[in-house]
Amino acid sequence: MENIQGYVAEHKQRFLNELIELLKIPSVSADSAFKNDVLRTAEAVKFSLEKAGCDHVEICETAGYPIVFGEKIIDENLPTILVYGHYDVQPADPIELWNSPPFEPVILKTDIHPEGAIFARGACDDKGQMYMHVKAMEFMTSTNQLPCNVKFMIEGEEEVGSVNLSTFVKNNHDKLKNDVILISDTGMIAKDVPSITTGLRGLSYVEVEVTGPNRDLHSGLYGGAVANPINVLTKMIASLHDENNHITIPGFYDNVEELSKEERAEMAKAPFSLDAYKKSLDIDAVYGEAGFTTNERNSIRPTLDVNGIWGGYIGEGAKTVIASKAFAKISMRLVPNQDWEEITQLFKKHFESIAPEGVNVLVKPHHGGQGYVTPINSLGYQAASKAYEESFGKKPIPQRSGGSIPIVSLFEQELQSKTILMGFGLDSDAIHSPNEHFGVWNYIKGIETIPLFYKYFTELSK
Repeated sequence: MENIQGYVAEHKQRFLNELIELLKIPSVSADSAFKNDVLRTAEAVKFSLEKAGCDHVEICETAGYPIVFGEKIIDENLPTILVYGHYDVQPADPIELWNSPPFEPVILKTDIHPEGAIFARGACDDKGQMYMHVKAMEFMTSTNQLPCNVKFMIEGEEEVGSVNLSTFVKNNHDKLKNDVILISDTGMIAKDVPSITTGLRGLSYVEVEVTGPNRDLHSGLYGGAVANPINVLTKMIASLHDENNHITIPGFYDNVEELSKEERAEMAKAPFSLDAYKKSLDIDAVYGEAGFTTNERNSIRPTLDVNGIWGGYIGEGAKTVIASKAFAKISMRLVPNQDWEEITQLFKKHFESIAPEGVNVLVKPHHGGQGYVTPINSLGYQAASKAYEESFGKKPIPQRSGGSIPIVSLFEQELQSKTILMGFGLDSDAIHSPNEHFGVWNYIKGIETIPLFYKYFTELSK
């Protein structure tokens, strides 16, 4: 790969401008009010793949939002890399906590990103990281250095569980045939500490509803005489953890993978400052399951968290009312060997069983997916390691992530190929939060590093 840095430097401003234009489109898949924007983003991705040099690009309709598929086949005898990404983004709420409008991208300097970071919803997750692959493709085709075949599968429903992508994958084995799957939807330890994500947690997401009286009641006339759904719900949720922050659902830990002391010791070698971690979050103490470190709690251990809770009166001023209903959204991050559908059923059975008399409980499963671990002795991992080493000047550290990309395990099941997770984001990039951002340096470094993966994967496959 010749003159990668020169090409990227020459076109850097254009690369940034194109990403900024993509980030201006509010492609929020969870909210139907943004349907036209999501569809408009799919068209923009199609256009970008065509401009980057794909010979064939199409928008594949699904029962939900479409999948953008593109490919460039230069020789059937050469290996094929399938790039996966997503063009949909999380809702921007709460809007009032953003320092700038979430869909009006700005580049601002920060302590971690003195060269600037792009602040916008989707900057890191995943428009910015997905677009690195588009620009890497442009470099390779424009300079006639594409060493192998490439396919792109960019979806618009990752943030709502990829429900229609699974059907698309199952029905298109030949179209998606590949030798390795490449994804940039994760992060690395630090700008000077490259890492490759070797594990992802699974996910089970549910919504719960507690119903008491048939209408909202006057808290003076009825308080203390009937069950208050909000009180009941909070007590039920509190009971899901014991004094050691161990999840109390029967059977929850039955299939949890227990890492050996040696494996945990290897994990502990990754650079990590607990003081810096607490400072970055403005907290004075960490919290979690007893017997495990912070990095173990957020990667190799399963968790249960309330993502939203509501009921009753939340407007300005006071309204003395006992609500008829209370609601919560709850997610469980799972580790390899935990089946998300089984865990969902265990949660449902347990949560319904602990409801007191006087209320009715409804558990609505939303979506989920399996955890995933990729071996570090595969050709794909070796190619990624060589790419990082050439680009960063040091070998990357294998690292398990606490995040989830539910579709990854299905890729291996249906397409019989391993997935390599080459992320360039940082934990401080505030994905899913107000003021999400992606470092300009990280964005450019990703574009410079990805072509090297193509180079080394092709060489190692001979």
